[in-house]
Amino acid sequence: MASEPVNVNEFQELARQVLPKMYYDFYTGGAEDQFTLKENVEAFRKITLRPRVLVDVSRIDMSTTILGYRISAPIMIAPSAMHQLAHPEGEVATARAAAASNTILILSYNSTCTVEEVASSCSAVRFFQLYIFRRRDISAQIVQRAEKNGYKAIVLTVDVPRLGRREADIKNKMVAPQLKNFEGLISTALESDEGSNLEAFARAAYDDSLCWEDVIGWLKSITSLPILVKGILTQEDARKAVEVGVAGIVVSNHGARQLDFTPATISVLEEVVQAVGGKVPVLFDGGIRRGTDIFKALALGAQAVLVGRPVLYGLAADGEDGVRKVMKMLKDELELTMALSGCPSVHDITRSHVRTECDRISSML
Repeated sequence: MASEPVNVNEFQELARQVLPKMYYDFYTGGAEDQFTLKENVEAFRKITLRPRVLVDVSRIDMSTTILGYRISAPIMIAPSAMHQLAHPEGEVATARAAAASNTILILSYNSTCTVEEVASSCSAVRFFQLYIFRRRDISAQIVQRAEKNGYKAIVLTVDVPRLGRREADIKNKMVAPQLKNFEGLISTALESDEGSNLEAFARAAYDDSLCWEDVIGWLKSITSLPILVKGILTQEDARKAVEVGVAGIVVSNHGARQLDFTPATISVLEEVVQAVGGKVPVLFDGGIRRGTDIFKALALGAQAVLVGRPVLYGLAADGEDGVRKVMKMLKDELELTMALSGCPSVHDITRSHVRTECDRISSML
């Protein structure tokens, strides 16, 4: 690298320099006008910090527990597709970085390395992210392979009955490789005359008839692993998820890649947390670029955050080492934010440490 990045944002430019335009656009792009893509990041700027002073912060403990698994900091690696487009070692390199960072990796259903390859590559705690196909036997087989290979939870993505309109992929005629997890089960190499073959594959394969009453019960019938749902943005869906017995919720708008003009995830986090009422853990995904962002999400009730695009940028720039550097930067920034805010542990971070737009409006009434 010509110069070492000093923050996570700088890895994006390094990734742009080394990736083919098609793949860079695939990782960075959002749906349609990309309003929500911008808002996911910008919304953090509308939240300010309320630090406490004269607190003993000579020792900072960032460790926390997710579903019983202790991790060094409340920063997990989000599921994201096709890491071998960023680096030849793909998800294996990402998994090794997760192990080195003592955190949890959520492996994407659309990974370019198999569940078995990732499982044998390292000792990281691994969850498995799932889409459900029309052919449920395929989804069932992969869930059972994940369970057999030591994955500790299933993260069901629930906001993709159809693929969002990702115009950069359409313009670039994005072509995805055959995914090894599905070899011998289904071809992911569908062709489309209208643009991205990703959209053509999703339209053919994903089950858009799923509903609460059906899918969670079916999934519980084929696995004993705890089930989290990813893609919750409203109190109504949060309550429904708890009612059907999920083990956790991920507040997410799919990295702004599905429905444009949904709210930034940080702006709805507190609504979901209040609806859940502590019954299950709430994780957060979307727009994390700084340690201060992580601190704000924790203050608003998240138990941990998931990091997606920055991990891909680090992977593209410098493989496993790049991912390690991204995770370390975020951890170091979070540690400093905690110290300067008077919070010796993550349990000391409270709602009173942040001030939101709603707080400011309420104070003027």
